[in-house]
Amino acid sequence: MKKRLLILWLFVLPLLVCCDRYNNPIPRVKVDFTIYPNDVMYYRLNTYGGYEYFTGGVNGIVVYRLDEWTFMAYDRACPYDFEEHTSWLCVDEDGLRLVDSLCGSTYNILDGNYLSGPTAWPARRYNCRYDGMRLRVYS
Repeated sequence: MKKRLLILWLFVLPLLVCCDRYNNPIPRVKVDFTIYPNDVMYYRLNTYGGYEYFTGGVNGIVVYRLDEWTFMAYDRACPYDFEEHTSWLCVDEDGLRLVDSLCGSTYNILDGNYLSGPTAWPARRYNCRYDGMRLRVYS
C-alpha cells in the first residue's frame, strides 16, 4: 500500500509543480518580434551563452543563446515584484543566472526555474523559433 502511495505521489507532484507555472503573477502580454542573431548588431548572440536585452513584454525581454539552434527568452519582470518599475531581471556575471535587481531572486537562465530568493514562481518564458537565420520571439 505504501509503495502505491509513493508511486502515486511521484506522478502527482510534477503535475502540481507544473500547474504552478500557469499561476505566474506576471501578466501574459503579446510578444512577437524577429531578429537576425548573426547580424553584427547582436554580436553577443553570436556565441553560445551570449545574451541581449530587448524592449517588449512586461518589463523588457532577455534573449539567451544556449547552443547553435536553441535560444531562450524571458521577461525581465520578476514574478515577486514585477509591479515595481525599478526591478529588472539581469544576467549575472557568471552568465548562468538571472538576478532580480530589487529583491535578489535568482533564476536558472537555462530553463527559467527559480533558484533562490523570496519568489516562488519561475521567470516568464517566451517561445523562440530559429531557422538558422531569423529568430522569432513570441508569446
